[in-house]
Amino acid sequence: MALLEVRDLRVTFGGLHAVDGLSTSVREGQIKGIIGPNGAGKTTLFNAIAGIQKLSAGAIELEGVRIESLRPFQRARLGLARTFQNLQIFPELSLVENVMIGCHPGARTGFWTAMLGTAGARREERRIEATACDKLAMLGMADRAMLPAGNLSFGESKLLEIARALAAEPKILMLDEPIAGVPASEQAPIAKMIRQVNAQGVTVILVEHNMRMVMGLCDEILVLQSGRFLAEGTPAEIASHREVIGAYLGEETADA
Repeated sequence: MALLEVRDLRVTFGGLHAVDGLSTSVREGQIKGIIGPNGAGKTTLFNAIAGIQKLSAGAIELEGVRIESLRPFQRARLGLARTFQNLQIFPELSLVENVMIGCHPGARTGFWTAMLGTAGARREERRIEATACDKLAMLGMADRAMLPAGNLSFGESKLLEIARALAAEPKILMLDEPIAGVPASEQAPIAKMIRQVNAQGVTVILVEHNMRMVMGLCDEILVLQSGRFLAEGTPAEIASHREVIGAYLGEETADA
């Protein structure tokens, strides 16, 4: 059974079909890429899966459970975590504080318990901080845990955002253009981090325009065009797919 399944998904804005009758699935342990030209519906699909974008029709299942009626925080508690194209870090907070924010979907204490500062709340805060420190250690940033996030380079900030998403201990990590705008010299650590996360059992779905990264990382690739399914397969199958080459990849992939 698929870990995540999307069936006949539709998202419309007025008369525009941003996603039009899309069906796909993601197996546990996969790194699945989603590609397509600008306006293909990639980010709309991401937002629909995460609960940020309301569906016009269709179904989304996580481990066989329908989730399309759930709010984003409820989906996060079930194991969905995502990053965004634009950085969402807090530069004035420390690295560890930024990552701790990601732990809260799974927090074991409520708002008022935390406000009252009970013994249970203090234990939970220590647990969350320890989790955040573990994620920073994965990045090799443990020695900078207390420094402001504003001191990081752009590539390091992207890594920090991934660490924050991982702090919720997700089953599926959704990455929206993880190396967009990142200098070439800082892209390799991000790819390495994605491989490491996947090796530890986290399923990864990523939208990315850098075809070298997609072809090198992904087990399977979904290609969208104008909100519709165009093709799906292994990197080798996609790279040689005539319709994909004609619509999107062109000579660039053949040379990559």
